[in-house]
Amino acid sequence: MKAVYELITHKPENSFSVRQFSLPSFDGPFHFHPEIELTFIENSSGTRYVGGKVSDYEPGDIVLLGKDIPHCWHSTTSQSDSLNPKSIVFHFRPEFLGETFLNLGELTMIRFLLEKANAGILIKGKTRDEVAKRMLMSVGSEGIYRILHLIEILQLIAESEDIELIDEHFQNFTTSKLETERFQRVFSYIIGNYRRQIKLSDVAGIACLTPTAFCRYFRKITNKTLTEVVNEYRIKYACQLLRVTEKPVSEICYESGFGNLSYFTKSFKDIVRKSPLTYRRSFN
Repeated sequence: MKAVYELITHKPENSFSVRQFSLPSFDGPFHFHPEIELTFIENSSGTRYVGGKVSDYEPGDIVLLGKDIPHCWHSTTSQSDSLNPKSIVFHFRPEFLGETFLNLGELTMIRFLLEKANAGILIKGKTRDEVAKRMLMSVGSEGIYRILHLIEILQLIAESEDIELIDEHFQNFTTSKLETERFQRVFSYIIGNYRRQIKLSDVAGIACLTPTAFCRYFRKITNKTLTEVVNEYRIKYACQLLRVTEKPVSEICYESGFGNLSYFTKSFKDIVRKSPLTYRRSFN
């Protein structure tokens, strides 16, 4: 799998898109686009990939992403699910109201917010509730009201302290088109293959670097080793299986990409701070 460019379209009479999705599952590819994205998950849970970070998500998840950040949501389905995964997504370019619009003094906070969004922003707390309410109001709105809703939403987020940067390393490192493309290739490969054996030489080749140079490069952009990042992805996947299935821990170990049960258990405790069985019992 590689990070794919997604072409975002909207009606000719609109300056940005507001779309509501109801799908059998969220399983789109790791992708990127020049539009800023605001996503509200109405109904779904699973794994969210943003830049080099992997996280669980639940209904109510709201994320603001800057342009060209590779990302995807992969939903976890279970037999108890009664509704399709559902979301509302805004796509807009910084200049959607004109090249100089964001230079207006009244929009200083929004301009700074969109710069921070290059790390990805998770909206939390009361701000999340207010943003969700306004995003729901935006579906089906027309004319000037679409624009007013979006500006109000961005100002709410800009003024809030209920936010969390998702991947500051991506924001600070990807300063050129070449480095952005390299990052996308590397993490697309990891996301597509972490449940299988991943060889350093293969990933280094994808980055067009020697293994030694790749190790330096990878630590610089993630502050972690390749093994640490791959294990985090595997443990997040294992956590999902422990929550939504009754598969034995040994089966989950191998299905998550680990080849050794004792190493899986140790890695799980290091990351989750609980044993796999203790983690499962906390959801029963």
